[in-house]
Amino acid sequence: MRKIYLASALVGLLTTVAVGPLAAQGATPKQKAVAAPKAVAAGAPPVAAAPAAAAPAASTETAAASADDKVKAIDGFRSAKFGMNEADVRAAMAKDFNPKADAIKAQDNPSELTHSVLLSVPELLQNGGTAELSYVFGYKTKSLIQVGAVWSKATDAAMTPEKLFSNANILRAHFLSEGFKPESIAVNMPVNGGIVMFRGSDTKDRSVILLLQGTFENKENNQRVLTPTGLLLFYVADAKSPDVFKLPPGQF
Repeated sequence: MRKIYLASALVGLLTTVAVGPLAAQGATPKQKAVAAPKAVAAGAPPVAAAPAAAAPAASTETAAASADDKVKAIDGFRSAKFGMNEADVRAAMAKDFNPKADAIKAQDNPSELTHSVLLSVPELLQNGGTAELSYVFGYKTKSLIQVGAVWSKATDAAMTPEKLFSNANILRAHFLSEGFKPESIAVNMPVNGGIVMFRGSDTKDRSVILLLQGTFENKENNQRVLTPTGLLLFYVADAKSPDVFKLPPGQF
């Protein structure tokens, strides 16, 4: 089982796509793609006629609170919730996937001083092939700070670029319908080594990030085409300031 270190890499990735609703230009996966939904439209209410008279301030505040209540809450993945300790997460994994006793593996990150438990799950996404799940526990809190899922040749020998692209499209369409904060949503954003197919956050800035990894080629009309090699899905409690080891200022 390959090593998966995810937490710190998300800090730069999140910063790259955190400026608001975005749709990438000039980068497409190397498949016949359906046109990407516009991020700005995700979760946006239909335009209504202006009211004849201004509504009271209290009504405006109530409407804003109601809108916040409808924003998707990201509290973990399935039965595993952010803030759980390792024993509780292992129990949640057993509930969700009923793995064999020796199927869950442990792994430490020597640079971040975080701890993870890993599990291979066939058909985590229906007809999507085998994925590897990783549950990451923070350096200081020792509690769950991130859940990741990876699809690639390393997790499933039968995986193909077409399957990766299909999985990415299915998950992106699902997340666009989930009701994340509209201003937090980004889709089809090129980054080093891939495309952020979706990024969205809830009112507590907990995030979901879907990254299609691969190699870019320049085609006709300077179009950059991605051949997928892996699909990464992250559920992150705090991507801007993750609970990982950092040297204190002034120590070196």
